[in-house]
Amino acid sequence: MAAHEPIEAQSPAHEVALSRSDGKKHLLLAASGSVATIKIAPIIKALGSQPNLSIRLVLTNSAASFLDGQAAEQPSLAEIARYPNVDGVYKDAAEWSPSWTRGAPILHIELRRWADLMVIAPLSANTMAKLVNGMCDNLLLSVARAWDATGLIDGRRKKILVAPAMNSAMFHHPVTKRQIKVMDEDWGGADGWMEVLHPISRGMACGDSGDGAMVLFDDIVRKIEKEMGLNKSKE
Repeated sequence: MAAHEPIEAQSPAHEVALSRSDGKKHLLLAASGSVATIKIAPIIKALGSQPNLSIRLVLTNSAASFLDGQAAEQPSLAEIARYPNVDGVYKDAAEWSPSWTRGAPILHIELRRWADLMVIAPLSANTMAKLVNGMCDNLLLSVARAWDATGLIDGRRKKILVAPAMNSAMFHHPVTKRQIKVMDEDWGGADGWMEVLHPISRGMACGDSGDGAMVLFDDIVRKIEKEMGLNKSKE
């Protein structure tokens, strides 16, 4: 029987660990369960011409349901995985495949180490509530909870950008105001490690109109380019 490489060498975590020294700039793009997840595709396409950029995409199971090939604006994850600069697409199952053994790398830790910048767009009301309260019951939240907010572990302080997106009634709920304040003031600010890209007012997929819609995707692209020192994408 032919020899096989060790199980850990075949794991997503091991592949991420090996790519840390590839000489590229690393963008960890994440999406949680909001209709605005369909803007992931144009964000990645806009960054497709960037030289020396590697993108890895993390989706909650709810977010993944919006990208199943339903329409032109909702390509499948398999299609997105073939976009330029995309080097990995992960859902929760990737954390546990194959089953962990002692000494093997751990995906949410390796993604944190790998990333130069993490962007959560969209950040749903549910994931926002979990994030602010320190919960980490999926891959996306585990990466965020393991983020080196002080810079003492990884040797440098890196930023997380979040783009909230939700129905207007959810956005104006008093608990949302408190949660955004934590991200803005406690974790953000001039010397902070998190920045909130505040929602805008517009018509929504549910039929309502008002505050809570995710900031325009091209504004997210411009912010990524600025934070990572990339050339501006062509309009």
